[in-house]
Amino acid sequence: MKETATPEGSRRPVSISDLEVHQLSALVRDLGAEPYRVTQILDGAWRSVATSWSGVTTLGKPLQERLTTEIRFSAFDQVERQEAEDGATTKLLLTLADGAKVEAVLMRSPADPRRGSGPRATVCVSSQAGCAVGCPFCATGELGFTRNLSAGEIQDQVRIARQILRTESRELTNVVYMGMGEPLQNIDAVFASIDGLTDPARGAIGQRRITVSTSGVVPGIERLAKQRPQITLAISLHAARNPLRDLLVPLNRKWPVEAVISAAAGHARATGRRTTYEVTMIDGINDRPEDSAALASLLRGSGAHVNLIPMNAVAHTPWKESAPERIEQIANELRAAGLTVTVRRNRGREAGAACGQLAAERAGAPTPIAVARRRELLVAASVAALQGQRTPQPIAPSGPLGGDA
Repeated sequence: MKETATPEGSRRPVSISDLEVHQLSALVRDLGAEPYRVTQILDGAWRSVATSWSGVTTLGKPLQERLTTEIRFSAFDQVERQEAEDGATTKLLLTLADGAKVEAVLMRSPADPRRGSGPRATVCVSSQAGCAVGCPFCATGELGFTRNLSAGEIQDQVRIARQILRTESRELTNVVYMGMGEPLQNIDAVFASIDGLTDPARGAIGQRRITVSTSGVVPGIERLAKQRPQITLAISLHAARNPLRDLLVPLNRKWPVEAVISAAAGHARATGRRTTYEVTMIDGINDRPEDSAALASLLRGSGAHVNLIPMNAVAHTPWKESAPERIEQIANELRAAGLTVTVRRNRGREAGAACGQLAAERAGAPTPIAVARRRELLVAASVAALQGQRTPQPIAPSGPLGGDA
């Protein structure tokens, strides 16, 4: 079985999605197979319901067996599937060869005649196992960071979603990099995965149907504008004022609100693409009148779209989601400032479909002492942030990978 070195210095098995077309052509040649087999292999991997080489019936048994010994059909050893919302949402917990677990979420939406749009199927993919940013309202942040995913491991999340949809006679329409991890801290693999997803011989997905979300990695936003200008940019903003955003998005200490907004505006000018800003709504933390006023002032005139997202309950925080009527009130205030606003409903709550929730459950709960201490720290930090004080250091996770005892 072929292996490749990882940036972390270990080795892992190679899957079909790790190979560029020219590399696959070389492998087929080395196996003594005919050149047309390359197209059959790619069709079997990307455009069928097969889940193993034995399921790609166009290849014949001898080539199936050779490929099985040479290269993995998928990067994942185990696929755990949970359904929610009467089948509208599918949560996937995926185990990699080294035991790392990542998540992907497949969301199906009906046609919307008001917008003139047909049925949609969107997959939300992870770019890292865990996350180093450490946003305290996010279950992935509680896990800490394990490692970056390869381009093939990212693409294989999309391939699994397409396989599921094909059994339903549906097609995948959109890909969003909004799962576990900070995509622009793994930018080379993310860009390579986008290239595979948009390659007509492989994923054949239109670039404008792909969105990359970032918590504010300014150099990555600038590079996205220059090198992948058709990709939609989303910013995980969550607060318009630096003291509060320092708490909610610890990366803000390196790239504060003003730098992130400036980079996003530069991206919009360079690409002609509208930026989406995401704000997780937390009761009494970022939904106060001064917060909505600051957000409206910050984004006024930008032409941006704002997604207001009720917070999913996370055990290690003392916070809860904002009241629905308060979220709607803020939405109307932002609309009055000339912004387009969507209040997003959280998909698949009963399946733990918020980012990192299933993986966190499998990793095991932190000790009650660690959770209690983290909650105390977050309460104190919240009070300081709401008073306009900037905190010098983020609060470390209490989970099994972030490990206060």
